Amino acid sequence: MPTKMIEQQVQKADLLDLELKSRYGALVKAVVDVERAIMIAGMAMHSDGEEILLENGSKQANLWGINLYLQQSGDEWIEYDSVINLRPSQGNDSRGVDDPLIRQKIREIVDQLVKHD
Repeated sequence: MPTKMIEQQVQKADLLDLELKSRYGALVKAVVDVERAIMIAGMAMHSDGEEILLENGSKQANLWGINLYLQQSGDEWIEYDSVINLRPSQGNDSRGVDDPLIRQKIREIVDQLVKHD
């Protein structure tokens, strides 16, 4: 499965080749570094993207897993759900992103990096 490091703006359509077809519909798994304002997308598991970002200088505390539903728009196209988000030591006790400020920062980064057609 191809992965794509996204450090500059891409078209939403450029991510279509990364979609996973599953019983959950078409989605792209991504990991966002909220400090560096970059993301990696297209891996089978969020932990794979997390590992690549860690190897490239990211800090684990800044990495958050999301799912992108490219066929959706508005609030429905980003889902904050990943096992890598479980971090009681940072006050995040769920697979989601519990802090609304971090969710907002993730959305801002994704909106900057992925241009909607």
